[in-house]
Amino acid sequence: TIATVTEATVADYEEGLQACSEAAKTWMTIPAPKRGEIVRQIGDALRAKLDPLGRLVSLEMGKILAEGIGEVQEIIDMCDYAVGLSRQLNGSIIPSERPDHMMFEVWNPLGIVGVITAFNFPCAVLGWNACIALVCGNCVVWKGAPTTPLITIAVTKLISEVLEKNKLPGAIFTSFCGGADIGEAISKDTRIPLVSFTG
Repeated sequence: TIATVTEATVADYEEGLQACSEAAKTWMTIPAPKRGEIVRQIGDALRAKLDPLGRLVSLEMGKILAEGIGEVQEIIDMCDYAVGLSRQLNGSIIPSERPDHMMFEVWNPLGIVGVITAFNFPCAVLGWNACIALVCGNCVVWKGAPTTPLITIAVTKLISEVLEKNKLPGAIFTSFCGGADIGEAISKDTRIPLVSFTG
């Protein structure tokens, strides 16, 4: 045994989601390029801890070290990609059939995006989903696999530190270590309009 982690209860989930819902009110009002800057800082924080995080993935779930490091690198790569997208979130001006009218297409955040990841890709799948969700103005609720709680906690801690350093609520990125009851709560919660899951 290398650590003991207490799993979240449904009551813990409710408390965390309330905080995330409150944080969403702030996060969605921040301009997309500024959100991109925050995601860039998240990528930099992960980059600074690439080796120890990769070792943690390897230790916790059994991947060879190169693949453990690759897992974390995948989040970093997605952060870098998402930063560029933060300046390309544009809509359209569409001609109307009515005289002196035009239509505007505007993209708005959904609010909260749920991400449920499996043990075999504890970081990569998170990166594919969370980085884009964040630059688009959505908060993220992440449930990592119950067999990989340490990497879930470590990544969440780094992301929360970046958010709080920027005087933003850490609950913009909320995670839960738990089992099927937490996954079920996320998937059935009408306050979470989009859930991505693997497994």
